[in-house]
Amino acid sequence: MEFRVVDIFSGGGGLGLGFKNSGYKVVAAFDNWQPALDFYIANFNGHPIVNCDLSEPSAIDLIARYKPNMIIGGPPCQDFSSAGKRDETLGRADLTVDYALIVSKIKPTWFVMENVERAQSSNSVKKALKIFKDANYGITKIVLDASKCGVPQKRKRFFVIGELNGNDDALLNIMLNRQRENLMTMRDYFGNRLNIEYYYRHPRSYKRRGIFRIDEPSPTIRGVNRPVPEGYPGHPGDPVPMNENIRPLTTLERFEVQTFPSNIKLVGSKTDLEQIVGNAVPVKLAQYVAEGINQYLENKINGFRPNLF
Repeated sequence: MEFRVVDIFSGGGGLGLGFKNSGYKVVAAFDNWQPALDFYIANFNGHPIVNCDLSEPSAIDLIARYKPNMIIGGPPCQDFSSAGKRDETLGRADLTVDYALIVSKIKPTWFVMENVERAQSSNSVKKALKIFKDANYGITKIVLDASKCGVPQKRKRFFVIGELNGNDDALLNIMLNRQRENLMTMRDYFGNRLNIEYYYRHPRSYKRRGIFRIDEPSPTIRGVNRPVPEGYPGHPGDPVPMNENIRPLTTLERFEVQTFPSNIKLVGSKTDLEQIVGNAVPVKLAQYVAEGINQYLENKINGFRPNLF
């Protein structure tokens, strides 16, 4: 089938680009944060990119105009993330319910929703899942580690994949069985192009290490990128002591760790760009999910039905 994909809560475009790279046609993108929209427009134009408050009921009619048979998106996750206060009463978690309401009203054949790992136990996700089920979607829920899916980064993301009138867990085997056995390291992805062996990632506290090797996956890319502080005390887990050759990754390198292309245009302030890259879905993780859906549909055409868990 030919997909008409609408990317809502599109952020920096990582989810949409991953699906586009897998042969899906993205027909429109929606978000309500202008810096992310400016970045998206500079890099992934070719379809309408709309500034829209997706919590407003009018958003449903705007999205429906594009006749999507797939809706993808990552509702803002700060109220769930380990970097935030994990307080669902702050309001942003309600956008997860708004996402589900948009899907239930438009009823595309497919939807894909992603969020941080800890979101799966939240009340907002539980409400969203009920909305999806009441709209007659078969649901596959899975947490994927990006470093097993072609991304040089330890980043776990929670995906909810829905097929209208489908079966629950229909894609679970496909999503699990295609993962790499070995975690992808920075060297696997970059080779020696970074011209470093070690780099600094500022820890949330000095109880955590701050120096990492390129022969391991990057830790999760966060929305801050601080320089090495004077007097960094070191940590027992650091592979080497701090020295003058160890530096933080640049903003562009951080986008590349998120598997955006190396020719990405860095449009916006440094603060906004670091927030965009920290919030982004790794492009190749999105591509992994998209290709899993492709495999599932190919299996259906060929009459192959894998055992369900």
